[in-house]
Amino acid sequence: MISDSIRFWSYLIFLIPSIICSLFALYHLLFDRTLRHALNNHVIIVALIIGLICEVTDYPWLLYYYFHEGMWERSFTFCQIWGFIDWGLYITQTVLFAWATIERHILIFHDRWLLTKKKRFFIHYLPLIALLLYCLTLYSIVYFFPPCQNSVNYFYVTCFDACLFDGGSFSIFDTVIDEVLPVFVIVISSIALLLRILSYKCHLRRPIQWRKHRKMTIQLLSISFLYLVFPLPFTLVDFMLVCGFPLDNLVNFRQYALFLNYFMMLFFPFICILSLSELRTKFINIFDLRQQARRIGLQPLIIRITRTNRINVQ
Repeated sequence: MISDSIRFWSYLIFLIPSIICSLFALYHLLFDRTLRHALNNHVIIVALIIGLICEVTDYPWLLYYYFHEGMWERSFTFCQIWGFIDWGLYITQTVLFAWATIERHILIFHDRWLLTKKKRFFIHYLPLIALLLYCLTLYSIVYFFPPCQNSVNYFYVTCFDACLFDGGSFSIFDTVIDEVLPVFVIVISSIALLLRILSYKCHLRRPIQWRKHRKMTIQLLSISFLYLVFPLPFTLVDFMLVCGFPLDNLVNFRQYALFLNYFMMLFFPFICILSLSELRTKFINIFDLRQQARRIGLQPLIIRITRTNRINVQ
């Protein structure tokens, strides 16, 4: 089992840099006209906003919980909100990015479908809005307006027991449709995109503007790799539980998988910056400007020391 202190320090080390990177990425994606109007960045912007909300709420609460080793009495309303943020927003981000992996095929290979405003609305904006509303509405019902009685459970980190998840058809539906399916779509669609690009470029020799679409492809595959490393193990465990595998055989592995799963949102902003050349360049320029400022600031001092040495020599 992973101790509370290991969990605390593991999350804390990455949390503050992750928040800074989220703010940096969102600032440039929202206020840079070119980046803001790029269709491939819209899902990323929404995912970054969701991640930032979790980083300033969910993760500090996790740190407080692990710092006090679970000795934390919380109210029903607080646990309710925490459960919604912890699970509802996590699933929302995953579902949206699953759609992004499908949409990236359209943006690269069928960009003519998006030439008019009407087509862009139905193919690009409407699915994004519909999926966002679906997830937020579904988990608002689960956590705030359920047809059964929710309860507080202090054995859970998020201290909330949503009654709709206590077995039954809805629990299976949520695990398969909202958790397992999006992650598998991300993995399969990303692999298909890579194979499709290689096929077009090497074998079929069909014209494809690789320079134009390279950024979108690298961005997608980089983020998809995060889902392959962090959420996928936890998703596989939950899928095995739905399929009837005994919990006793998976409980330890599930704890490790859950620990890794929380790194997904922490690493998401880093990958967004590194995989998008415009953001990466702006980020590097910040450090270059600081170095230049330091050099400019030290220059008068160096000149004074040089002059003093010359006078002393004379």
